[in-house]
Amino acid sequence: MAHIVVLGGGLGGVIMAYEARAAARKEDKVTVISDKPTFDFTPSNPWVGVGWREPDQIKVELEKPLAKKNIDFIPVAAAKVRPEENAVELTDGRKVVYDYLVIATGPELAFDEIEGLGPHGGHTQSICTTPHSKLAHDAFEAFVKNPGPIVVGAVQGASCFGPAYEYAFILDRELRKRKIRDKVPMTFVTSEPYIGHLGLDGVGDTKTLLESQLREQHIKWITNAKIKKVDADKVFVEEVDESGAHKADHELAADYSMLLPAFRGIEAVRDVEGLVNPRGFIIVDKHQRNPTFKNIFSVGVCVAIPPIGPTAVPVGVPKTGFMIESMTAATAENIGKLLRGEEPASEATWNAMCLADFGDGGVAFVAMPQIPPRNVNWAADGKWVHLAKVAFERYFLGKVRSGNTEPYYEKAVLKLLGLEKLKA
Repeated sequence: MAHIVVLGGGLGGVIMAYEARAAARKEDKVTVISDKPTFDFTPSNPWVGVGWREPDQIKVELEKPLAKKNIDFIPVAAAKVRPEENAVELTDGRKVVYDYLVIATGPELAFDEIEGLGPHGGHTQSICTTPHSKLAHDAFEAFVKNPGPIVVGAVQGASCFGPAYEYAFILDRELRKRKIRDKVPMTFVTSEPYIGHLGLDGVGDTKTLLESQLREQHIKWITNAKIKKVDADKVFVEEVDESGAHKADHELAADYSMLLPAFRGIEAVRDVEGLVNPRGFIIVDKHQRNPTFKNIFSVGVCVAIPPIGPTAVPVGVPKTGFMIESMTAATAENIGKLLRGEEPASEATWNAMCLADFGDGGVAFVAMPQIPPRNVNWAADGKWVHLAKVAFERYFLGKVRSGNTEPYYEKAVLKLLGLEKLKA
């Protein structure tokens, strides 16, 4: 019998656990360790931030659905991963010993790297987690009683730009519904070298599509931006040119602001030599396997991927939902092979399919693979994107509740679109 431990209960961790259970032998044990008892559907956080969703609407209590698939669940945070002991030390003092470990923790939010950043002790809101999004909504409700300027964006080193665009346009839509948009100047501030870069050097014509949306909604923007600090009512921005030289300083008035932070690896894995890079992200090979510790794999946002660049301001690479699912599919197959005495052979395609909702429209893109150069490089916009994301939210929450990670109709749709999770 082998013990497979999945560290993390988010988008990557839950799907990973279900697929590991399916790939393992009957006698093998699968355990999920998470710092909370629920799965939160992170892509819906921008909606929570304006009150279009309540947190309970996008949550799934994990114990029962995991138990139905014969997966153990420990809702206790990890204190330290100890590869030399093949163990995960928990914050309650327990140690969980593994034969194979899959790290799917997601990131730690590096608010402390910029003075005044973040909802806890800082002056900005966040939609990176569902609790943060609820705080953002509470602050928004206070803001609309006495509206003023808004700043939305992503700081230097950020790697997840889509939700920032989504939240800017969703805020615009909500302000128009409340008939106070005319009282709210809006500025989008981003470390990207151009609008629509997304940490991916663009996908299709995302530059034109997103610039057009910003112009249409009267949202000004600043690119190649470094956030210097944030005060209670101001965001201090340094704008640089393409070479990284100083171009301009901006003091942006902000009665409400949401700035996505840079990510880093969680404390439980940071500084483990051979496991992580300097930012604490997990180093993996083409099989999602750590080169130093051969029984450790990793999927999701916590995986180390070199940035696409160079760029004047540090810009990370996002890990989108379908890309993460391709990682889980490859990892499950590779662990299954190891359990049966074979060598890993499966490789994730890292293809990407993304729906960015703008409240009454949106932009969708397909990148195959996500990292250029690509075989498919397509983007489009329209009202259908909003409807598609609503449908996807319901569908994905259903997958988490049922444990059926790829129903036959999903396989048929993906095949029709030419989207593969694994390389041939």
